[in-house]
Amino acid sequence: MTSHYRGTAVITGASAGIGREYAIELAQRGMDVVLVARDQQRLSDLAESIRAMSNVRVEILVADLSDRVDTDKICQRVAEPDIALVINNAGFGLNQTFVDSDISDEQRLLDVLVTSVLRISHAALPGLIARGNGGLINVSSIAGWMTSGTYSAAKSWLTTFSQSLFLQCRGSGVHVIAVCPGFTRTEFQTRAKMSTETIPSWMWLEARDVVLASLQDFDKQHPVSVAGKRYKLMAVLVKYLPRRIVRAISSVSRKPN
Repeated sequence: MTSHYRGTAVITGASAGIGREYAIELAQRGMDVVLVARDQQRLSDLAESIRAMSNVRVEILVADLSDRVDTDKICQRVAEPDIALVINNAGFGLNQTFVDSDISDEQRLLDVLVTSVLRISHAALPGLIARGNGGLINVSSIAGWMTSGTYSAAKSWLTTFSQSLFLQCRGSGVHVIAVCPGFTRTEFQTRAKMSTETIPSWMWLEARDVVLASLQDFDKQHPVSVAGKRYKLMAVLVKYLPRRIVRAISSVSRKPN
């Protein structure tokens, strides 16, 4: 559905990883892009790179989505009539158990992974539906299938929430999809100070491959996108495995995404 790639796309968490790849790919497809993240310098560098490779308009919004005022600023932008696509990608992980972590960190995790997505989606969808075109891409995780603390719970919510919106928007011209990547080569693990030594090389995905697979699934109007054959198989297995086995698998994983 190439009509989705006209107008402006808002991408949160755009300064690195999957968000950065979305920004570059959508700009190459001719969309103007609004880049959202906390790091102004990295956003400026990305904007300069995109302008050098395309003729699209690039806008920067510096925002911390754990902050309600900053989130509301993004809500105002996604409600404007030029917006055709919103990508909720911002996120981070915690390398501590729930009991050992600081409750303020747990709350900040929920603010970014749940509350900001809820508010941004609620702000964007009425306009998209009224215009009868566009979409919402929510970057979730295979962690939502597992039992890895607050992060898993938040991603489980996001996948379910996205599928609910998929049903509510069906027939409106607006498509909603949950993207569930597995282990992806980004800064996620480094920033969370997570060990990746026990993760075999064949389990890793490239951020660009996740983005391309998700846009292909978006065009096909799938409700959920899972990149990579090994993770597609995992998605089927997790659905039918006894939950005690899923819990056991989760317990040996050091990475929540």
